[in-house]
Amino acid sequence: MYVVMKVLLYFEGENVISKSGIGRAFMHQQRALQSAGIDYTTDPWDPNYDILHINTYYMNSDAIVRNAIERGKKVIYHAHSTEEDFRNSFTLSNALSPAVKKWLIHLYSQADALITPTPYSKKILQSYGLTLPIYPVSNGIDLNRYKRDPEKINAFRKYFSLKATDKVVIGVGLLFHRKGLQDFVEVAKQLPEYKFIWFGDTNRLIIPKEMADLVDHNALPNLIFPGYVKGGIIEGAYSDADCFFFPSYEETEGIVVLEALAAKCPVVVRDIGVFDPWLENGTNCYKANDNEAFVNIIRGVVEQQLPDLTKAGYFVAKNRSIEAIGQQLKSVYEEILKETDSY
Repeated sequence: MYVVMKVLLYFEGENVISKSGIGRAFMHQQRALQSAGIDYTTDPWDPNYDILHINTYYMNSDAIVRNAIERGKKVIYHAHSTEEDFRNSFTLSNALSPAVKKWLIHLYSQADALITPTPYSKKILQSYGLTLPIYPVSNGIDLNRYKRDPEKINAFRKYFSLKATDKVVIGVGLLFHRKGLQDFVEVAKQLPEYKFIWFGDTNRLIIPKEMADLVDHNALPNLIFPGYVKGGIIEGAYSDADCFFFPSYEETEGIVVLEALAAKCPVVVRDIGVFDPWLENGTNCYKANDNEAFVNIIRGVVEQQLPDLTKAGYFVAKNRSIEAIGQQLKSVYEEILKETDSY
């Protein structure tokens, strides 16, 4: 069997999108390769690599791909993005999405293979007419990071001055319409007896005014927008919250859902294609499609009137551990290098 010698993991614009799901996926890849014993570099000027595993989509990324091809390297594009999940995000995203789709097809078509997080996103990419091999591999989750930790929980409760009697619903994501932020606000309005906290931030200059206004002119006393919070506070929030509510309309996976599952937090999501078949309503999470249903389910979860599904939810996360993803990536690399006779 071919032995992978070295992988170049490339991520452009880390300072800009490091707080996004793609940024966390990149960190998970590094950990996964370490766990699988695969040598890697993040230096694009390092000439000694066998496979370029690229994560981003800007102009430098295109140049890096062309350089790798010219040097006879294998190229795997990590297809985190689609036209569908670009829509309803930034200002003018819907007008720009056809051009974004063409650019993504141009980039992806140059690769020897694609990795994408879910079977759902694989189907979308195939609908673009892409015929190269596409491997669904989860972005993975660090189970240890989301273990219940009293110190993290105390940090979370102190940060938000929570009373012992407060019942808390959290959401996590960029401030996009696509993430269902407007629905999170509406559900919070209908459940004033609970605290709602949405973690995440986005530059107001690049999102529609109505999305910025939801956050900047929030008048609900039970709704908090703390911005981007990392480390023990948000990890404590996942462990201590009574419910994780993620009403997103479109994802390629949703790392924040994996984080909630790993923390054994009850999960309520919108019933969308990306969560099939790995999330099953009434088995490892609860799903709904409208705010009235969300209100009823969240009340049932918080008041413990619905069955506790967190044990089955944790099992989903466990199957997507960093170590498991490392072995899957190793298998993909070896498959791509089978036709190479450099060694």
